[in-house]
Amino acid sequence: MRLTRFTDLALRVLMRLAVQRGTTPTTREVAGAMDVPYTHAAKVVARLQHLGLIEARRGRGGGLALTPAGHVASVGALVRELEGTGDVVDCDGEGATTPCPLRSACRLRGALRAAQEAFFASLDPVTLDTLVEAPTGPLLIGLSPTPARD
Repeated sequence: MRLTRFTDLALRVLMRLAVQRGTTPTTREVAGAMDVPYTHAAKVVARLQHLGLIEARRGRGGGLALTPAGHVASVGALVRELEGTGDVVDCDGEGATTPCPLRSACRLRGALRAAQEAFFASLDPVTLDTLVEAPTGPLLIGLSPTPARD
């Protein structure tokens, strides 16, 4: 299974914030550190804030911080939320002109759904805090912010 760029960026932003204890970087600073356009980072931050995983404060002394719920959030649950649990393949023809002629007797759809759930389930016990344990956390701390691309 391949994650969307949005989910990948969301996980990287959360990991970055998980090691930023005591500091509250701005969305622009996080975008620079992740080397992504500010607009993409801003969309991710808005979604993560809506999910209650990060807190964003504006103005002087503001910035981004991981909430207590964010530290212990299940990566599997987060990926399910961001990716959705739709079918891996489009058997009904929504992305094509006609539905698949095998859809009424095909076992592939069910097998792929089971594989997708196994993928999510393998991520369920993983939390953000476990993702940033050494050696990842120290490496993340060492990344210096660069100016964000617009």
